[in-house]
Amino acid sequence: MVLLGFLLVIVTAVFLFMMIHPVFGKKPSKQEVNTYETIKNYNDGVFTNQIETVMTTDLRSMLPVLKEFLSGNPNRQPKKAIPINLFQLPEEANQETRVTWFGHSALLIEMDGKRILIDPMFGSAPSPVPWFGNKRYSKELPFKIEELPQVDLVVLSHDHYDHLDYETIKQLKHKVKNFAVPLGVAGHLKRWGVEPDRIKECNWWDEIQFSGISLVCSPARHFSGRSISDRNSTLWCSWIIQGKDSNIYFSGDSGYGPHFKEIGKRYGPFDLTLMECGQYHEKWAAIHMMPEETVQAHLDVSGKVMLPIHWGAFTLSLHDWTDPVERAVNAAILSNVQICTPQIGETVTLGSEFLSSSTWWRENKNR
Repeated sequence: MVLLGFLLVIVTAVFLFMMIHPVFGKKPSKQEVNTYETIKNYNDGVFTNQIETVMTTDLRSMLPVLKEFLSGNPNRQPKKAIPINLFQLPEEANQETRVTWFGHSALLIEMDGKRILIDPMFGSAPSPVPWFGNKRYSKELPFKIEELPQVDLVVLSHDHYDHLDYETIKQLKHKVKNFAVPLGVAGHLKRWGVEPDRIKECNWWDEIQFSGISLVCSPARHFSGRSISDRNSTLWCSWIIQGKDSNIYFSGDSGYGPHFKEIGKRYGPFDLTLMECGQYHEKWAAIHMMPEETVQAHLDVSGKVMLPIHWGAFTLSLHDWTDPVERAVNAAILSNVQICTPQIGETVTLGSEFLSSSTWWRENKNR
């Protein structure tokens, strides 16, 4: 009886924590859900992918994954903090198009005098309880959030913790003019103190304008949710970002699928693709591409230069931490794809004759 009582207290505490703590965000209201009922990619109370997307989570399927996890791969994360380039954003935004990668899927795009942050997860760990999560490889960011000047736009791909971070939004929200998010994600931001008139929600293929920058919310093959009761209650997406002279594609999180060719036909070619290549496993290939598929997706959307993302910051899968970029580089070479591999905090200028192709991670692999 004592044990049962203790378990009941624990379960109750967890439930209350998930109900009360703002880190879990807010599910769409009934009124919002009613507006979703009329759209093609929303069925039976949840958002859906364009094609069947099965995630094998039954016990029988997951036992081999659990065994692999318990085997204790020592190379899943670097042995020491990885190096970063210290980054300082100038007060005046650049007219030329520049991209800076901050690890995982967090990026800054400077385009036509505007600053755009993509999936700015700047927390220490991708978890609702950061002290229990896998810590950031670099230990530190290449900048301090409080030192960032004003940002014109924050673009979010979905609401998972490694892309949408509560503490980051709390620190950033006073510096950001506008937010562009997929359907349902606005509820999280509103709960965290972002005014509704600064948020624009989009469904797939919606086109919006922000101060001369064109954005297209495009499909991805993934899922969403921040707690045990909100699976697929919000939408996930990729983004097309178009300026006067530059066309960029950001894949978000996605399994490989026919949407890449559709995006390429509608909006390609792209000067630069920011393509997910890490945190994959054969058991969840429907929602996260293998690195070789990353290169094929780049070709499908008609990309010129590919910058691999979704690696280099956190351990969320079972592969060696350097496997994603190594496999992506090898696949790019075989397919004659130009690949750009900047260090965290290093800025890349589109159209430059020199685009970083260093193998900086190899120096840290065995340290």
